[in-house]
Amino acid sequence: MTQDRPLVRYHIRPSHPEAHLFGVDLEVREPDPAGQILSLPAWIPGSYMVREFARNIVRIDARCGRQRIALEKIDKHTWRAAACSGALSLRYEVYAWDHSVRGAHLDTGHGFFNGTSVFLRVHGHEDAACLVEIVRPEGRAYRHWRVATAMASAGAGADGFGSYRAQDYDELIDHPVEMGTFSLVTFNARGVAHDIAITGRHDCDMKRLARDLKRMVEAHMSLFGGPPPVERYVFLVSAVGEGYGGLEHRASTALMCSRYDLPRARVARQDERYFTFLGLASHEYFHTWNVKRIKPAAFTPYDLARENYTRLLWAFEGITSYYDDLALARSGLMSRQQYLRCLARTMTAVERGSGRRKQSVSESSFDAWIKYYRQDENAPNAIVSYYAKGSLIALALDLTLRKATRGRRSLDDLMRALWRDFGDGRRGVAETEIEAMAERIAGVPLARFFERALRSTEDMKLAGLLRDFGVRTHLGRAQSTSDRGGTPAARNPATAAQRAVLGARIDSSGAEVKLGQVFDGGAAQAAGLAAGDVLVAINRIRVAAATLETMLARYRPGDVVEVSAFRRDELIERELRLLAPPRDTYVLEPDPHASATQRRMRDAWLGGGKATARPAHRARSLSA
Repeated sequence: MTQDRPLVRYHIRPSHPEAHLFGVDLEVREPDPAGQILSLPAWIPGSYMVREFARNIVRIDARCGRQRIALEKIDKHTWRAAACSGALSLRYEVYAWDHSVRGAHLDTGHGFFNGTSVFLRVHGHEDAACLVEIVRPEGRAYRHWRVATAMASAGAGADGFGSYRAQDYDELIDHPVEMGTFSLVTFNARGVAHDIAITGRHDCDMKRLARDLKRMVEAHMSLFGGPPPVERYVFLVSAVGEGYGGLEHRASTALMCSRYDLPRARVARQDERYFTFLGLASHEYFHTWNVKRIKPAAFTPYDLARENYTRLLWAFEGITSYYDDLALARSGLMSRQQYLRCLARTMTAVERGSGRRKQSVSESSFDAWIKYYRQDENAPNAIVSYYAKGSLIALALDLTLRKATRGRRSLDDLMRALWRDFGDGRRGVAETEIEAMAERIAGVPLARFFERALRSTEDMKLAGLLRDFGVRTHLGRAQSTSDRGGTPAARNPATAAQRAVLGARIDSSGAEVKLGQVFDGGAAQAAGLAAGDVLVAINRIRVAAATLETMLARYRPGDVVEVSAFRRDELIERELRLLAPPRDTYVLEPDPHASATQRRMRDAWLGGGKATARPAHRARSLSA
């Protein structure tokens, strides 16, 4: 086989954008003489849920030369083509109406696809080079469309339509493709070109965005000691009214964000929403090292036909979540006070879920396939996020390593060691290998730390660790329904204690007061109310989403009210004893009385450097 004549060729075209259909032609030059097996992945790496992409293939047939041959479906996502003495060709259509970062989406405005949604795997030829022809949709309406992807060009035109090459099937499905009339800007970071392609209506300051993302990516490069092993990197951004999500790939990321999270032109001081987007982009970029190349042994290689179980997502998602905002602080995009506010909000989010007392992060990782990615109305009461709590474990581990080594070593050193030993992707990280590496870096036993942090449901003891780094921790009650923690201004503990709350999250999608989630230990649960109930009256006075807070403000904790609600189409009435908000809201502040050593340790942590001075108080225990 020569590179000019690959064994596997794909031809993909938006055949009917108005009907959301991609047409795909697949040619296998040397099919299995006993009958070629083909399948579509059941899930996409980075999103740990079986999604059954094959359900979107609406029709498919096979030919040997010009003759149509039998194509038997042998399970939910696998076909067997009859024996063929020459080249085997398949033609199929894929319905693409999943407007997310995980699947495929096509309409008359744009097209997007992940390879896992559209490219059949040719069994026995997974290691063969693939050639892909991306074709422009027919019609004058599409004459200005172009393509954005990190896949290596094999003769594609200036507009991006044309031929691309992947070294194997694994690479083929790891390069998402965007097509349409997107905005495009490019910046260079340490010799690597980075494209930003934004689809959707927006008023983004593209120059500002490129400048800021350059600072972010260079902060990550500094941590790992150089750029990631890519020739070019692409941020594929879909701007929508409200949306949030990202999925990492080997040389690109697919991002979905609110158009209002993007920076506005001629605005010097961007609002907090911009940090939401920068944090998302930072998270997915860090994955270029951590999970795309350094990856669990369970993912080496991926088995895309079934679930791949690991207990290590606390590290591959949690550590990544820790560094996403930290990189913004280290690069100067976010002030240190702003970073502490973000950290406090993460602590608050974890504190507010009683699921943390029932599920460890190790269990959460293992059960991601059936719990974290299949959340329901009881999720806060049943699961813990390996993203959020995992990031707090990473924080605790970082500070613990810094304390144990008197500022000489840190989580940064652990990540560099992982990159050194696993960055080539030849071997995956065993389930306890990170723990052993951390212990070697610390120079002291960490078994108790990891047992409590990863495999128990005990709360993290962060206040003492943060205090040794010159940060004060305050835990109080929420000041309002919109209080997510982190903001010290105008906090009044006495007033907060007098607020009456239902102990439920209200579904804000409409005017009615619908209970979206009912929290353990709250007033609503104690009264027998359930998720999905629609409150219509309190003490026989009609209630609406716009008036609920005003009505509750007239009561105090301990007051008993009569609540009328509809459960499905039945009216129910309950007596409900209102409660005060729980103490679950964190604020972090620099300690104005911190010693010089504590300040040096804090500066080294938040600045990404090293502190060689001894901390003011050597920890007696290294438990989380």
